Amino acid sequence: MESVQNLLLFDYYGELLTERQRMCFDLKYNQDLSLAEIAQELGVSRQGVYDNITRAEAHLMNMEEKTGCVRRMIQSRRAVETVLGLTDALNAHPDPQVRALAAKIEAAVKSIEE
Repeated sequence: MESVQNLLLFDYYGELLTERQRMCFDLKYNQDLSLAEIAQELGVSRQGVYDNITRAEAHLMNMEEKTGCVRRMIQSRRAVETVLGLTDALNAHPDPQVRALAAKIEAAVKSIEE
């Protein structure tokens, strides 16, 4: 789970990292390379790679603590899923007006997802 969270944070805040931190982070989390492989790829020490990744992770977590963008995005997605689930129940209602309103709610919620 930690790597998924780190990837979400990287997607949101990755541009705020140094180029070296971005490269190390990408090679570790997206390319699944070991610290030794990254060090060899970049021509630096394993400790240097570790330091860059550790600083990058700390910076990403710090940005999330300050802004909460990823947390709010996750909450929004869950709310959208809940609303869409409820509209499914309304779509089964015998009253056509209720079904029409459910369709409008569903369309509005889906437009948020885009």
